[in-house]
Amino acid sequence: MDSQEALALLSRLRSNVETVLLGKSKEVELALASFLAGGHILLEDIPGTGKTTLARAISASISGTFRRIQFTSDLLPQDVVGVHIFDADKRSFTFSPGPLFANIVLADEINRSNPRAQSALLEAMSERQVSVDTKTYPLPDPFLVIATQNPFELHGTYPLPESQLDRFNLRLRLSYPDRESELRLIRENTLATSRDGLLPVLVPEQVRHLRALVERVTVRDSIVSYIYRIVEATRRHPLVRLGASPRGAIGVKGTSQGLAFLSGRDFVTPGDVRRTAPAVLCHRIFLAGEPAGGAPEAEAGEAILSEILEAIPAPV
Repeated sequence: MDSQEALALLSRLRSNVETVLLGKSKEVELALASFLAGGHILLEDIPGTGKTTLARAISASISGTFRRIQFTSDLLPQDVVGVHIFDADKRSFTFSPGPLFANIVLADEINRSNPRAQSALLEAMSERQVSVDTKTYPLPDPFLVIATQNPFELHGTYPLPESQLDRFNLRLRLSYPDRESELRLIRENTLATSRDGLLPVLVPEQVRHLRALVERVTVRDSIVSYIYRIVEATRRHPLVRLGASPRGAIGVKGTSQGLAFLSGRDFVTPGDVRRTAPAVLCHRIFLAGEPAGGAPEAEAGEAILSEILEAIPAPV
């Protein structure tokens, strides 16, 4: 697959998703950049803003296996990863895979489940494998988790721990659509029909080829240094208890490569890094105390990162 063929496929993928998620081209572009980098995606916002629609649109566009897990308060870890079942005929235990064994997994309302069920995703997201009763089982390739969650202030939610948040490469907040897009949604009222009628435009083998091409996008040493300075500044900020991890720095680099590739370039620019950094790093910034003025922690983290990006000069 050459670059022109790859760009044509990505254009079809982007058009497919934007067919059902109106007025969110920037968010779709970042989500696809993370997808190309192999990074899991966390969609956070109030109910009804299109989180599940975006997740299902990406999933429907890939002709691979897809599973949806509805996270609830009574969900158990074995409901996610699977369980060994005794086979009377064979007189032995056989493994019955859970819904995690798919190319695309939609973890819907992940923060409505208890921490035990949430932790079942940790190994899978990081290692692309699961361990059940001392046995390890590889997950399909490609493997991508797209999770949705409601804000923590809503009733019946369990905040994700820092270790699990760090497994998500990207956090997107969709918010309400613009006026024209919402008017169109109200007028046409075809959201579910359009989403469920999406045809796949990629197969898993093509996804692996695309990711290989993205890995070859050039990242100059000055860009790598720029990413490091941004991440390191989150750790030294006086209002921050825990700054972005090395995994976050790698995520900025990979997602910037995906963004550059989507733009038809074979090199990363400082602008790619600045566009990528808020979505990749903000959920990895944990404050030392209560946010000033009673602002939500997510907004305070965004303000801190914006301050850092303004203070650190971009390479020429």
